[in-house]
Amino acid sequence: MAMIDRNKAGKETRRVLITLVENKPGVLTRVASLFRRRNFNIESLTVGHTDSPDVSRMTIVVDATRTNAEMVQRNLLKMVNVIDVQDVSHAPAVFRDLALIKVRADNQARFEIMQLVNVYRAKVVDICADSLIVEVTGPEVKINSLVEMLTPYGIIEMVRTGLVAMVRGSGHASASAPMDWENGDGYEDSYEEEEAEVAAPTLLRM
Repeated sequence: MAMIDRNKAGKETRRVLITLVENKPGVLTRVASLFRRRNFNIESLTVGHTDSPDVSRMTIVVDATRTNAEMVQRNLLKMVNVIDVQDVSHAPAVFRDLALIKVRADNQARFEIMQLVNVYRAKVVDICADSLIVEVTGPEVKINSLVEMLTPYGIIEMVRTGLVAMVRGSGHASASAPMDWENGDGYEDSYEEEEAEVAAPTLLRM
């Protein structure tokens, strides 16, 4: 099942949206401009290719304590380059994050770190005289736990890809799939993109 963070009051602290967009220059710039202008608080944004060369896929994690996820979803659907948006926060889905962690490691610490890496089913991808790089993939809670265990050794540098998600079973994110609204209703993509979005500079190529 989907893993949704909750605060002490039991409210959701994040929502996960899968967005399919046309693979055209400037689309990422326009999406980022939308978030900036609407003051949406986005926790992470991951963009990548799909099985179709004409479609790119965004996984957007929204901070639900500061931003209304339904409002983000509606505004994305107004953009002409957006094909579909699905909220998979409550769907049976697989959520994964990838991290590269560079850790200080002398001769004594290196053996201990490698044992720790094996426990977490991670792997060492680079070893130097005074450091090593660990690659770990999995749910965010797993990566956070490994980071906590490696912190005492001294983390030199870390990079994370951000969350990606895929619905389990026959469910999928597709332009032909129905919208997965909580009330079961769809959302007609009948809105025109705002003038500011049309005029946005095409600085980034997806």
